[in-house]
Amino acid sequence: MSRLKVNGRSYSVNAAPDTPLLWVLREDLRLTGTKFGCGRGHCGCCTVHLNGEAMRSCQIRLGDVEGEIITTIEGLDARSDHPLQRAWVKEQVAQCGYCQSGQIMQAAALLADNPKPTDEEIITAMKFNLCRCMTYPRIKKAIQRASREIRNRNE
Repeated sequence: MSRLKVNGRSYSVNAAPDTPLLWVLREDLRLTGTKFGCGRGHCGCCTVHLNGEAMRSCQIRLGDVEGEIITTIEGLDARSDHPLQRAWVKEQVAQCGYCQSGQIMQAAALLADNPKPTDEEIITAMKFNLCRCMTYPRIKKAIQRASREIRNRNE
């Protein structure tokens, strides 16, 4: 039995230690906002935060995260009202929407570390999160919008 701290709650999970965290989140905890994309850590659809750092949950083993703080898209904001989530809607980022939770989690880690990223820093931070619909310009605009909102709130 493994003990996990996900989105501020404690869980006991009965799964093998080598089970990818992605499947524990989706199948055992029913937190389905984190998506399966490639299964190799290349696309970013499964991005979650591990102790505040953006990580690919398909590449993390259950046995390696006991006692760590895990945040999924469901835990980013209790009311699904994070500045990035609002910016995603205002900039009409999502088309198919499949990659968006991973995109938002990657962007949230960026803004937590760097509340005022340049265009170049946004592109660098987001370059390994793939979007089949090619909404990259809108993703960048949404991150810029959220960045402004976060900075204005903190001033």
